[in-house]
Parts: sequence; structure tokens; C-alpha cells
Amino acid sequence: MTTEAPVNSPAKPESTFGARLRNFLIVIVAIALSVALVLGLRTEGSSISVAELGKTSTPLDVALSNGKPSIVEFYADWCTVCQKMAPDMAKIEQQYAEKANFVMLNVDNNKWLPEMLKYRVDGIPHFVFLTKDGKAIAQAIGDIPRTVMASNVDALVTDSPLPYAQASGKTSKVSTPVAPTAQDDPRSHGSQVVK
Repeated sequence: MTTEAPVNSPAKPESTFGARLRNFLIVIVAIALSVALVLGLRTEGSSISVAELGKTSTPLDVALSNGKPSIVEFYADWCTVCQKMAPDMAKIEQQYAEKANFVMLNVDNNKWLPEMLKYRVDGIPHFVFLTKDGKAIAQAIGDIPRTVMASNVDALVTDSPLPYAQASGKTSKVSTPVAPTAQDDPRSHGSQVVK
């Protein structure tokens, strides 16, 4: 006879306790990870993107004609600073929606090239504050804290001097050309025709 225990022998009490402790710890870790995942998804889902703000913004032509002061933001969907500021801008827009226009102009759209040249946009986000008559009175460039932006918007809607008129923060460089592309001379149109 051998002195070894059979293969299917019952577990010893100390190893059963160790297995139960290990399983209990695995369950606790799984619950903690599940809670973290749910909370992470909930905060991610409630965040607004800069693209969503762009879709719901006031069109520039409407803003220039409706008699309200305007905040024009030059942005791009790829701009990390613009994305970071989007939730704060959404809250400010919600607070001042009845008193001011919030206009979003995507720098990747060549349609806005004349405005980019006019306001000398070379970094984004680039904010231009317009009076109710459409006159630019101030600019702010880059990552602007919500309190600073809210102070500027509050002053704009009350027709007061903006406290942070030339604020600057971290920007994303605009890579689109800010000069019109060269065009052929219209008089040379017929020169390509072979007779």
C-alpha cells in the first residue's frame, strides 16, 4: 500500500478557507470594477461634444441680424482644447441663450476662410465677442477658464467693458491655409483649347 493520498480525496480545511477567501476577493474586485465602469460611462455620456455644439449653434447670418450680442467660436472637431472647453461652453450657452448668440465656425470648412482672415485666426479655439450691431470688441484665444468666459459673456450682454478682453490660453494650431488659394487668370481660360 502507498502512503500517498488518493487523487479524489476531500480538500483539507485550510485550503478550503483559502479558496473561499480568494473567491470573495475576486467578487469584491469585480463589483468595484463594475461600479467604476458604470460611473465612467455615465459621466462620459453626459458630456457634450464640440461637434454637437456646432450643430446647434446660431448661424452667423442670423446672429449678425437679430440684434443680440454674439460670441463667435472658431473650432475644429479634432481640437483637444475645443473638446475640453465644450461642456463649459454648453453651460454658459444654456445660461445666456436668451440674451446672446453662440456661433460656431469650423476652421476645416473653407466657407469660413474670409472670417478667419478678418479675425486673424491662427489658433483655436478662437473667440470673438461681437456687439449687437456686429462690431468685434474683443477676442479670447485658447483654453479659457469658465469663470473668465462667463465674466466676458456677462459683460457683453450687459453692454459693459469686458474684464478679460484679450485673454489667451493653450491653443491648437490651425493647419488649414488662411490665405485664398491661387486661381487661374480668367483671361487665360481659352488658352488651353487646342484648335
